[in-house]
Amino acid sequence: MKVERSAPQAVITAARFDLRPLRKSDKGLLELHGSDERVARMTRSIPHPLPPGVVEAFIARAQADDRVEHVWAIDGIRSGGAELMGLISLEHMDRDQCEIGYWVAPAYWNTGIASAAVGALIDANPLRCNTVFAEVFQDNPASARVLTNSGFHYLGDSETFSVARDAAVPTWTYLRPLG
Repeated sequence: MKVERSAPQAVITAARFDLRPLRKSDKGLLELHGSDERVARMTRSIPHPLPPGVVEAFIARAQADDRVEHVWAIDGIRSGGAELMGLISLEHMDRDQCEIGYWVAPAYWNTGIASAAVGALIDANPLRCNTVFAEVFQDNPASARVLTNSGFHYLGDSETFSVARDAAVPTWTYLRPLG
């Protein structure tokens, strides 16, 4: 079964947080965390410094009916945590494949939040993917451990462009079959 891109995005409940669709009220925390160079440098798409309007445009794309990428806030309010500890996303590709991406605010590094978020999203599989791909920068072994701890298998080396670094960055590519 395919999920319509315009279908309402599900809230996914995990033990320590909820994965929920982005809302306009996330703007301030997204700007705070996204403007942190440590976060931006570990992503393909977050520029550093963060220009005005980037966060509003990102939220609008994430809320659009014709969105290509489904984005969830990692929201810890229910268990006494912060309203936005990071983001996780799935981008639907062809042949029932998806690509997962995530970042966690530095205050939550080494707390298991990223591993728990990846695990929750994989378990829920809201886009009904048969295979999930991921890539991490080779200078970010913590993100590689998140993937291998979540059942992803190393596929190979590549490189991708990082806006914050203004350069091509070596990556490791991973995959996890779900079907």
